[in-house]
Parts: sequence; structure tokens; C-alpha cells
Amino acid sequence: MTEGSFSAPPQIHTFDGVLSDFDGTIVDSTDAIVKHWHKIGNELGVDPKAILATSHGRRSIDTLALYDKSKANWEYVSYVEGRIPQEYGSDAIEIPGARALLSALESSRANWGVVTSGTRALVDGWLGVLGLAHPRVLVVAEDVGLGKPDPRCYLLGREKLGLENPGSDSIVVLEDAPSGIKAGKAAGFKVLALASTHTLGQLRDAGADWIVKDLESVEVKGVEGGRVTLEIRDALQ
Repeated sequence: MTEGSFSAPPQIHTFDGVLSDFDGTIVDSTDAIVKHWHKIGNELGVDPKAILATSHGRRSIDTLALYDKSKANWEYVSYVEGRIPQEYGSDAIEIPGARALLSALESSRANWGVVTSGTRALVDGWLGVLGLAHPRVLVVAEDVGLGKPDPRCYLLGREKLGLENPGSDSIVVLEDAPSGIKAGKAAGFKVLALASTHTLGQLRDAGADWIVKDLESVEVKGVEGGRVTLEIRDALQ
């Protein structure tokens, strides 16, 4: 299959709400996370490369359970994840277009929120370090019994947005990881994927409805009653 090109004509779509993943979608903290897992791996006596091969898009509590069940508790996970922005803050940058998109969603009082496999301590830390708009709706790792690709995190996001009524399934999920794309699709939502951390083939295979390079291809064109009209530019075709 040919890879295609990021050249699709602009599309306008209106959604009841927008739910976005965080790491790899709003913030690129790859370097920080690599350093974090190297530190944890060394502490556990586990090859960090083995951890990193499966950790992206998964909750730390689920990853740690594979290697040391005594560490797979929220007190420990929140503590170590809370240290990441403090210790490696200079190793993270915002995804291109993220600041403008989040500011537009927040200032227009759109129905939007963040649904992440990270802990509250991690998300709050990065938002503070980078000075990004803080979502009023936030679903974090400790809020759900199962992480992505299970859809319950995104279903909880819809519930927190107050969009549980029949017909309120027109929600778009912003994701970068196959596990998150699968979670969004399993919830019955549309998924716009960013080619920031995985191959185009992986994003396609996971079921993404659109694939873009980054959030500079996504613009808020209007908000009415919380419903969001987005323009999606230069998607993969």
C-alpha cells in the first residue's frame, strides 16, 4: 500500500464535542518519557528498551504490573509521573498547533476535554510547565478500571461533557497511538489521528478516520451551544 500524501482538500465537520489524548497529541514528551523509563527500568533491574517497546499509550500502572506488581499502585504511579515534568520539563514541547487549538476551544466554551493514559499529576504538571489551556473536563488514568484500547475512558469523557443523550455520538477524538484510536472507535466516535509517534500504516490499521501531520491542520471555525465546527486541512489521502 502506498503511503499517500498530506494533501487532502479542506473539510468542514461539526461535532457535539472534542476529546483529545494528551501525550503525543498535545505534548511531545518523548525524550522526557524515555529518560523516565530508563530511570525506572534501572531501579527495577529491567531493560528500559523492553518497557519502552510497549509503554506508549498505556497506563503506567498497567506497564509496571508486568514487571513489579508492588509498584503497580496509584500512590507510586502518581508520585513518579508527577516527577517527570519537574525533572525533565525542558525535554517536552507542544505539538505544533496545540496551543492555538486548545486556546480556541477554551475561549469559545466548546465542549472539549482531555482523555489520557497519564495520571492527573502528570497532566497538571505538563500543562503548568508549558502554560497550556487547562481543560474543564479531564479523564486520567486513575479514573477508569481499564486503560486504552478499552473504550470506557472515552465514554467517561462523553459523560463528563454531558453528552449522553441519544444522538450525541458525534464526537471526534484526537489521538496519536493505535491503542487510543481503537478506544475511540470502540466508543463509537470519529478519530482524527496525528502522525507524531507511529507509522501511517499503524494509524490506518487502528481505524483512524483522518490522519494529519499535527494540529496545525485542525482549526476551530465556530462554536454554537458547545458544538464545535472544525476545519481539517491537508489530511492524508
